[in-house]
Amino acid sequence: MELMATTFGILRDTAADVLPVALFLFLFHGLVLRSRLANKLRIAVGFGLVVAGLGLFLVGLELGLFPLGRLMAEQLTAVSAAGSDGATLSWGDYHWVYLFAFAVGFGTTVAEPALLAVARKANEVSGGAIHVWGLRVAVALGVAVGVSLGCLRIVTGAPLHWFIIAGYVIVVAQTTFAPRVIVPLAYDSGGVSTSTVTVPLVTALGLGLADNVPGRDPLLDGFGLIAFACLCPIISVLAYAQLTQLLRDRATRRAQVNRAAQLRQLGKITEAE
Repeated sequence: MELMATTFGILRDTAADVLPVALFLFLFHGLVLRSRLANKLRIAVGFGLVVAGLGLFLVGLELGLFPLGRLMAEQLTAVSAAGSDGATLSWGDYHWVYLFAFAVGFGTTVAEPALLAVARKANEVSGGAIHVWGLRVAVALGVAVGVSLGCLRIVTGAPLHWFIIAGYVIVVAQTTFAPRVIVPLAYDSGGVSTSTVTVPLVTALGLGLADNVPGRDPLLDGFGLIAFACLCPIISVLAYAQLTQLLRDRATRRAQVNRAAQLRQLGKITEAE
C-alpha cells in the first residue's frame, strides 16, 4: 500500500509539472499560430506516456538508485574504517571508495543514451573521423576521473571552488591548442555525460559518502560531484583530440622521412647506374 501511495503521489506531482507546459503549447498553437491540432488523440496519448514515464522513472530513483548509492557508500566507508585498525582515517584509507566511484562513473556514462546519440551524430557529421567508441570512452574516462576526484574532495573536505577553477584553467589552456573542430563537441560532452543514468547514482554516492565520513555535512559536502562529472569530460575529450592529432602528425612526419629516404636511395642507385 505504501508503494502504491508513493507511486500515485509522484505521478500526480509529475502530471502537475507537465500540465503547464502542455497548456502553454496548446494555447500558443491556437492563439498565435491560429491553426487546428492534427492527431489530437495521438498527442494526448503522448503526453500521458510522458507523465507515466517520468513518474515511474522518479519512483525508480526513490526506490532503487538512491538507496543503492547510499548503501554502497556506507558499506565502502565501513570497509575503510575496518581496515584502519581503529586509527584515525586519512584520505588514503578510502581507496575502495575512489575505485568504486571510478567504476560507477565509467559504467553509467557508457550506458548514457544521450552520449550515444551525440557520438553517432558526431561520427556521421565528421564522415567517420570521430569514432563512436573513441568519443564514448573518452567521455566515460573523464566522468570516472571526475567522480573519483569529487569523492576525494568530500573525504578531505577541500573547497569545491578551487577544484572547479583549476579545472577550467586547464580547459582554457587545452582549448588554445586543441583542434578547433573538436572544441564545441568537447564542451557539449560535459552536458550529455550527466543525464538519466549517471546523475541519480552519482548524487546518491556523494550524499551517502558525506553522510558517513566523520566531520562532513551532506548538504555542504554531499553535492558537487555532478560539477566534476561535467568538467572532466571536457578535459578528456580535448586530450583525446590532442593525442590523436599528435599521433597523426607523428605518422605523417615518419612517412615523409621514409619517403625522403626512399628518394635518396633511388637517386644513389640512379647515379651508380
